[in-house]
Amino acid sequence: MAEWYKEWFASEDYLSLYYRRNDDDARRLYSLIKAQVPTQHGDSILDICCGAGRHSLLFAEEGYCVTGFDLSETLLGIAKSKAEENKLDINFFKCDVRHFSVKKKFKIAVSLFTSFGYFNSDSENFGIFNSAYAALKKEGWFVFDFLNKTWVENNLNPLTVESINDKVYTQKRQIKNGRVEKKIIIESDGKKEEFAESVRLYKSEELSGNIKASGFRIVKQFGDYLGGGYDPAQSPRIIYFAQK
Repeated sequence: MAEWYKEWFASEDYLSLYYRRNDDDARRLYSLIKAQVPTQHGDSILDICCGAGRHSLLFAEEGYCVTGFDLSETLLGIAKSKAEENKLDINFFKCDVRHFSVKKKFKIAVSLFTSFGYFNSDSENFGIFNSAYAALKKEGWFVFDFLNKTWVENNLNPLTVESINDKVYTQKRQIKNGRVEKKIIIESDGKKEEFAESVRLYKSEELSGNIKASGFRIVKQFGDYLGGGYDPAQSPRIIYFAQK
């Protein structure tokens, strides 16, 4: 499954499958960030691995100066089109998070909705924390949103099948070698395509320890997009607010 994200995120079926990821979750997380991070109109925000730009668009609509990057040209194309449709000035560009650096310094950097854990080595995965730290102004904020390992282990659905737009999507999931492994099988008109996802799961102590090792001070921690407290057994997410 090496570099599975390059093929899967380039497929139009990716957004079709995850159509339920609507703006509601994005707005809840945006509201949580607004409530926890002191901001003002025009502050600069970096959206790390921005995908199709759900969060970037929300920030830009509220008057922030937004920069977003992603490796997927397909998702970036969608993000740019939406920005143009809504007359929003957002700087989107293509970049691999492992090789990211910018001269500009930002007030806030965000890594949202599981844009993490894709790589085989821990050093590559945790490198995002060092990059975020380097990209921030003094006393800048880093918001990191990821899966809660224990919740995933206790709630993983091994098989789902659903029909979307005349296509049948079969998803087979398992936890193997510390990773959530997913096989996506798409059938339509007698044709079959297969894609994969593989995300490394980390304990909260591993995440917080590496965030701190990058130089950050963790200020707050939440377990869902509504701002609920983090419960290792019950929370679906693990969301850190850290300051440089």
